[in-house]
Amino acid sequence: MQQHRVVVTGMGAVSPLGNDLNSFLDGIFASKTGIAPITHFDASETGVTLAAEVNDFDPLKRLDKKVSKRMDNFSRYAVYSAMEAMENAGLSKGDYDPYDLGVIYGSGIGGLTTIQEQAIKMSKKGPGRVSPFFVPNSIINMAAGNISINLDARNTSQAIVTACSSGTNAIGDAYEHIKNGKAKLMITGGSEASVNELGIAGFAALSALSTSETVEGGSIPFDKNRNGFVMGEGAGTLILEDYDHAKARGAKILGEIVGYGTTSDAYHLTAPRPDGAGAIAAMKQAVDEGDIKTSDLDYVNAHGTSTHANDSAESKAISTLFGDNNHIKVSSTKGMTGHALGAAGALEAVITVGALNRGQMPVNVGVKEQDPECDVTLVNEDNKKSDVKTAISNSFGFGGHNAVLAFKKYSE
Repeated sequence: MQQHRVVVTGMGAVSPLGNDLNSFLDGIFASKTGIAPITHFDASETGVTLAAEVNDFDPLKRLDKKVSKRMDNFSRYAVYSAMEAMENAGLSKGDYDPYDLGVIYGSGIGGLTTIQEQAIKMSKKGPGRVSPFFVPNSIINMAAGNISINLDARNTSQAIVTACSSGTNAIGDAYEHIKNGKAKLMITGGSEASVNELGIAGFAALSALSTSETVEGGSIPFDKNRNGFVMGEGAGTLILEDYDHAKARGAKILGEIVGYGTTSDAYHLTAPRPDGAGAIAAMKQAVDEGDIKTSDLDYVNAHGTSTHANDSAESKAISTLFGDNNHIKVSSTKGMTGHALGAAGALEAVITVGALNRGQMPVNVGVKEQDPECDVTLVNEDNKKSDVKTAISNSFGFGGHNAVLAFKKYSE
């Protein structure tokens, strides 16, 4: 079977740092944080103060009012960012054969706000008052379905659900779909909108969330005093394209996906393997497929959730696999975006491609005292400027899902 090169030709974002690609990336590379006190609801009884919320989002800038009304926010974010990504790629309806364009999109939870609202309505007013749009608003496949409907994408349309690895797994599966010649174009990424009472309360009950009352003490990946993650939300979308197809239409190529690794820890519901074995295997799959020597990799966009278990296991995995590399830099961008669950890997893929183009790695914002257990070289203000030629982006999810994407700076 002929293997096709897969390039990135468009990106879009809805995020706590802004609701378009440039605002998002400008904020990231200026080391701004979107973490702040929760405003979407009164969180005082949850014991959690902080979140990275999407604010000032107006879906009607791109979506029809009637169409938008029949979506949960996770679908709105997905479709909105997908429309921006298509514009960024220079693609409009009529520019492509609809059967050449597919969608593989991820979410960890889906329409949680819809589920919460409708469960409360049923409890208070009875089952007869449940909305007829409850199911199509809440089910996870509707991000992919709505993107497909709105952008006339008639190739495959799939939803990926692997907790916090969902966005990365979706991009990896879309990469393989083009690589194997099954599509010319794919819309892919992840979306989440779970900053609500049920989402915060649920993760707080797991003792997974930071209880810091100050932004500075909230999401601090790899810091000795980290105390849990800060919930984020939003969507990141990439347009992946067959290289020959992109060249033929004169597309601007932003980067190339060259490898994808995915494994399972088969270990625990919420904790990673302490030795990082599953993460090592996934990273190795990605760099091996991308023909990247472990000694040559420039940058790791780490999962880095700011939980003790994740950061120590991931650091061990990185230092073990890349022990022959004296220049590799690592950062988690969750100090700026919070942890957007199923959207995290997609937003981080957008950031990683941004690093390839901007000659700069994103700083590991928030760390004040690096944990000695996390023996990796973190990106800081002094070392952030670099010509990034190769990078990987890691995502590790509850249930033991490990997913890694390998990227290269584009060259013919």
